[in-house]
Amino acid sequence: MSLRPTIEFLLYNWLSAESLNQRERFADHSRETFDAVLDTCERIAREKFAPFNRLVDTEEPRFDGEKVILPQATHDANRAYAASGMLSAAQDYDEGGMQLPYTIEAAANAFFALASVSIGSSLLTKGNANLLLVHGSALQKAVFARNELNGRFSGTMCLSEPQAGSSLSDITTRAVPDGAGFEIEPLGPRYRLRGNKMWISSGEHELTENIVHLVLAKIPGPDGKLIAGTKGISLFIVPKKLVDANGQLTGVRNDVALAGLNHKLGWRGTTNTLLNFGEGKFPVAGDAAHAGEAGGPFGDGAGAIGYLVGKPHEGLRCMFHMMNEARIGVGTAAVMLGLAGYYASLDYAKTRLQGRPIAQKQAGSASATGKDATQPQVRIIEHADVKRMLLAQKSYCEGALALELYCARLVDEQHTGSASAADEARLLLEVLTPIAKSWPSEWCLEANSLAIQIHGGYGYTRDFPVEQYWRDNRLNMIHEGTHGIQAADLLGRKVLMEQGRGLQLLAARMQATIARAAPMPALAGYATALGQALQQVNHATQAAWSNGDPAEALPNAVPYMQAFGHTVLAWIWLDVALAVQAADAINSIAVYAGQMRAAAYFYAYELPKIGAWLSVVSSRDMTCANMPEEAF
Repeated sequence: MSLRPTIEFLLYNWLSAESLNQRERFADHSRETFDAVLDTCERIAREKFAPFNRLVDTEEPRFDGEKVILPQATHDANRAYAASGMLSAAQDYDEGGMQLPYTIEAAANAFFALASVSIGSSLLTKGNANLLLVHGSALQKAVFARNELNGRFSGTMCLSEPQAGSSLSDITTRAVPDGAGFEIEPLGPRYRLRGNKMWISSGEHELTENIVHLVLAKIPGPDGKLIAGTKGISLFIVPKKLVDANGQLTGVRNDVALAGLNHKLGWRGTTNTLLNFGEGKFPVAGDAAHAGEAGGPFGDGAGAIGYLVGKPHEGLRCMFHMMNEARIGVGTAAVMLGLAGYYASLDYAKTRLQGRPIAQKQAGSASATGKDATQPQVRIIEHADVKRMLLAQKSYCEGALALELYCARLVDEQHTGSASAADEARLLLEVLTPIAKSWPSEWCLEANSLAIQIHGGYGYTRDFPVEQYWRDNRLNMIHEGTHGIQAADLLGRKVLMEQGRGLQLLAARMQATIARAAPMPALAGYATALGQALQQVNHATQAAWSNGDPAEALPNAVPYMQAFGHTVLAWIWLDVALAVQAADAINSIAVYAGQMRAAAYFYAYELPKIGAWLSVVSSRDMTCANMPEEAF
């Protein structure tokens, strides 16, 4: 089964992506150029990524004492992706980009994630460069961001630390002004960093000439102590290899050392590292601009050289630009892994013979099942429960794909819409980002579990790819902010921000969909169900905060996010169903009929679940919060 028809339906029939060509930024493009981009990415993914997905899972990155070794296929895929121009697809022409709508870029990148989610490191490289294009100086953009977008350099984000995990307020990596180089360094105020970072994807490899680490660290106060909390955090560019003001390598290795490789359940094709900054393994007395200088503030040659991005103590604000982008990317990766499992289990169900259909029971028959053992076996797709599992996967994954593309469309609106439309898009993205990250990472993982179930015992072996898809997808509930962190962000901040205006905007869009669907006999029931679900979510939101106490509101943030996410997906499915109704020849085009059946499944089997989740939220149930430790 091909992803392409679904992508095209969502882009053109639902999101009206062609209409973006009417905007000045995208005026050079047409449906033909959009399709050409999709063609190119689909081909590269099919030729350079998909055939090697199992290879990069079995041949994990290894360190030979000097460098990290990756399969040749990873190098080839990385080069092919960079050569395609997709690293800078949505960037300005002046930045060497194609000035494509982000909606098209997101759709095109889906083919790579479907083919092999762990081969490339482009997600973080793009996010790194995009952050610098917004918050970096002119020279930082020219030297680092543009060389990332052209494929010479790659990028990482270095946030977590072994002792702090997701609690960024507790990081201890220290950044100290580097003497004479502090104010005169052309690449920005120069600091020396010392500390340790954990879970750094693509933190060490030989795929590109250089690696640009974006590192969160704290600048000590006047008393020499680190400022408590997140207010003291600043952001620094710490390149693996030092460069001059023209972006050329100086031949000097920065004091960034690989402390170890993490060996993971999935995503084994992506190097994941522990990095030590300023431990003295590669002491740097000075770079080309400061040759002959004395050592840094931690001692002779000590400390990794880093360049401040933006203003001191505003590092977390800058980093959220990359983190939010990465969270939507994580959601998309979860979707595509779910779809990969769905396609594999669908193909298997169409060919695997097992059992016999349940026939209408005949009078006098002794068989309780109504099966006739003398009849030939049937393909398992003919069994109702297998259809249930396939339809669940389809509703989860294709609905989540629509959500991710809707968020991408909001990005284009934020960048090219009118002032009011851009502001609405900004707020909607604030509210939807926790859902776009977490809902697919939970429910597309469930889709992978169902894909294994359809394969039966074979699905639990390495003879079929579905076990790898599950392993790869299990990470997505954790990285770029765990499920619990996203839930606390949604209930504790996003639905309350700006006096709840983002939530009100989202509710208004849902109400508009309900109003359009209500007069249609085929959709009226869904419209009523969605309206009731929206009322339940609004009631639970108010009830959770009725006494204003976070200690009572937030213990059930995850059930709240599950219900909120299901309501959002029900809205997405109803809006997609409206596009199906507007399309021609619905009964003869499989993708359209499939969309309607998936919507029907979601409303019949999934949306009713929200009552149980919201019950504990509305009552501020403290069963979990009040559990004594010793009772475990």
